[in-house]
Amino acid sequence: MSGNVTSLFRGTAAHSPSMAALTRESGEAGAGPVDFCIPCNPYFPTPAMFEEMAGRLRDIITYYPSGADTITAELCGLLELPPQCVAMGNGSTELITWIDHLLVRDSLAVPVPTFGRWTDQPMETGKRVDMFPLQESAGFALDLARYAEFVRARGTRTVVICNPNNPDGGYLHKQALVQFMDAMADRDLVVIDESFLEFADAEAEPSVVREAMLRPNVVVLRSLGKNFGLHGIRFGYLVANPALAGRVRAMLPKWNLNSFAEHVVFMLRDHGPEYAQSLHQVRRDRLEMAGRLSALPGLTVYPSQGNFLFVRLPVGAEGTVVRDRMLTEHRILVRECGNKIGSSSRFLRLVVRPQVDVHRLVSGLEQVLYGSRRGAAVPGPATGTGYSSGTAAVDRLVSETNGAGMRALAAQPAGPPGLAAAPAAGTGMPLPAAVPVAPAAATVGPMPMPVAAPQQVPQPAPVPQPAPYPGPVPVPHPAPAPRPTPDPVPRPAPAPYPAPAPAPYPAPAPAPYPAPAPAPAAAAPYPVPAGPTPPGVPARGGLTAAQVRGTDGLESVPAGGRPASRGWPDPAGMGRTG
Repeated sequence: MSGNVTSLFRGTAAHSPSMAALTRESGEAGAGPVDFCIPCNPYFPTPAMFEEMAGRLRDIITYYPSGADTITAELCGLLELPPQCVAMGNGSTELITWIDHLLVRDSLAVPVPTFGRWTDQPMETGKRVDMFPLQESAGFALDLARYAEFVRARGTRTVVICNPNNPDGGYLHKQALVQFMDAMADRDLVVIDESFLEFADAEAEPSVVREAMLRPNVVVLRSLGKNFGLHGIRFGYLVANPALAGRVRAMLPKWNLNSFAEHVVFMLRDHGPEYAQSLHQVRRDRLEMAGRLSALPGLTVYPSQGNFLFVRLPVGAEGTVVRDRMLTEHRILVRECGNKIGSSSRFLRLVVRPQVDVHRLVSGLEQVLYGSRRGAAVPGPATGTGYSSGTAAVDRLVSETNGAGMRALAAQPAGPPGLAAAPAAGTGMPLPAAVPVAPAAATVGPMPMPVAAPQQVPQPAPVPQPAPYPGPVPVPHPAPAPRPTPDPVPRPAPAPYPAPAPAPYPAPAPAPYPAPAPAPAAAAPYPVPAGPTPPGVPARGGLTAAQVRGTDGLESVPAGGRPASRGWPDPAGMGRTG
């Protein structure tokens, strides 16, 4: 297998090879490698649920499923959502494709690194993608105030945020996101991708699905395969006001959901407590796994609210070498992130798994990274394959066009003003420099526009070498660093924000992710052109607040909700019990 590892990854430049492909290539009977690559809930479905599905396999794969409306109505009953506000798809990728075709007009802004389809899909249809680089020196934290300024400076019409973000697991509090959505009320579309939100425990009700149904330009995307542990079934859903949801739903085929998806959705009503317990266990495992990995010398672990951890390898280690050796020597599959825009081969994304698998992962990393001497880093790429899929093309795309679309590459030899590429600190891949903010009078209008010269990305501080790890110790999540609040606009163009010094995981924190205190009105980080839709006043083509709560004739769950014995809490805090 070792001779074909690189070719397998080269053939899937935008992601990792499928487990089926790896299993076929190995030529060994039974299961494939231990999977630390695909972010999937390892505790759900339960063994009993799998046995039930196996017993009904013949019927499931023989007969047509019900129409999507039937399956969607059942899911909405579980989640207490109006079916008019929901569209189910054959995985979130199908929904992203239709969002791009139907709702994205000419440009889209997205922080990078992030899920690759948010950059690749609109570029494939010739749209401009404005990439807002998350700085390694700031721990890849997204500053919403600066992001809003970037969107206005570029004149972008569609805005995307992933919460938690993939691959770093960065989290944004609900209050901050609602404020950001209000500030973006004049944009065509705001997409909040909550595909991994079920694994977050930073606050009790982190989802913005309720707020999305009341706004004319907000779509929330949610996954089912990831949190239900069933990536192979391919199902997910979006939530928006009925006009937006209806546009997507009208384009989907009648049988875009398969019989496995139908069977699982109708099973869920009886397995709410088991599902909530599975999420609770994943959150505990995340703390345990972060502690074990943080003890490896030179390895930096970034705080995460997803079911994965983003780690930076020690100086001298190259991700493709580590990936290939972990697979061929230890039968462990990890996600090397060199083909993610805004990342490099110095970074891995490692999925949270049970402790027995984490022990095997840590043992394998120790052998690959340090060999017989614990403090010796792995040699450079000259001793391995050195292949990081797609890096050269990604570098050129970002530095020359900042995502102006595949069709624009030939016609646009030079990037827009103010988007010079700057090398990422400690990596071999350039990142686009953040666009400084232009004066307020020039923030609205088509590009190009005058901008200040970009500032070079600061180099990170050396990573301290921790003492050898004595044993597994749960590690609390660090609190997010406070961010400066800019002055009310309009104002002269400020210098770029100073980036905080990086700190290896864990950093001391009094409590996990404390909710930010409400800011005074005079110190709002960005202007709020329009607040939430008041109760009784429908959004454009949308629902009133009363209708969303199911109190006036639209098909919805009664105000009393479902019986408590089912164990399915409100979708805004689904799975918080247990």
